[in-house]
Amino acid sequence: MRRAVKVEIYSDIACPWCYVGKTRFERALAAFPKGSSVEVVYRPFQLDPSAPYEARPHREVLAAKYGPQAAAMDQRITALGAEEGIDFDFDTVLENNSLLAHRLLRFTLDEYGPAAQTRLKGRLMTAHFGEGMDIGDHEHLTDAAVTVGLDRDAVAAFLSSDELHDEVLDEIDEARQLGITAVPTFVFEGQWAVQGGQETSTFLRVLEQVAKDTAAAADSADAEAGACADGVCEVPATDGGAAGS
Repeated sequence: MRRAVKVEIYSDIACPWCYVGKTRFERALAAFPKGSSVEVVYRPFQLDPSAPYEARPHREVLAAKYGPQAAAMDQRITALGAEEGIDFDFDTVLENNSLLAHRLLRFTLDEYGPAAQTRLKGRLMTAHFGEGMDIGDHEHLTDAAVTVGLDRDAVAAFLSSDELHDEVLDEIDEARQLGITAVPTFVFEGQWAVQGGQETSTFLRVLEQVAKDTAAAADSADAEAGACADGVCEVPATDGGAAGS
C-alpha cells in the first residue's frame, strides 16, 4: 500500500498542550480512512533546554515562573484534558530536563520504528502527567520503555551512554532553524505545518486534504515515469511512421 501521508510531530514530553494535541490527532487518525498508511514520527523540541537535571515539583516551578496565575493555568488545562479523556494530576508532576527522554525516543525510532516510538511517547506523557514519573530518571525511563515492548538491557545500556546526545541536540536546533518556535507543531509531508493542539475535526480535514494532494502528485509522477522505462523513452508515433533519426 502506498504511504498516504508522513507527519512529523515536534513536541516536548513536558508540554501539556502536546499531550492534548497528540490525543486529538490520534483520534483524527483513527477516523481517517487511510489512517493505517500514515507514517507518524516524533521530533524533539525543548520548551526549556536550560532546565536543571533534577526532579522538581511542578507546582513550585510553575509558580516561580508565572506567579499567582499558575494555579489558573493548571486548572484550565486539567479541565480541557478531562474533556479529551486525559487525567492531568499536576500535584504529582515532576519537572526535569527532557533531553534524556528525547534521546530515548530517538533511539526507539532508530531501533524499533515509528510505531514503537509513538507507543513510548504516549507512555511517557501518561506517566509524566498522571503518575508522577521522573522523565530524567534512568530506571523510570527504562520501565516505561519495557512496557511498550523494548528490551530492558538494550535500553539501560543506551541510557547509560552518551549515544545520540549530539544528534538530538542537532535535531532541536534544526527545528528552530525551520522556524518552529512553539509546540506542538505538526508538519505534513515536509510542506504544511499546523501549530497547536487543534480540534480533532481540524486534524481530520488536514489529513484528507494532504492525502488528496499527495496522491495527485504521485499519480502525476507515475504518469511521467511511465513514459520512460528500461532506458527507453517512448514517443507517440505519427501517421508518418516511427519517431527518431
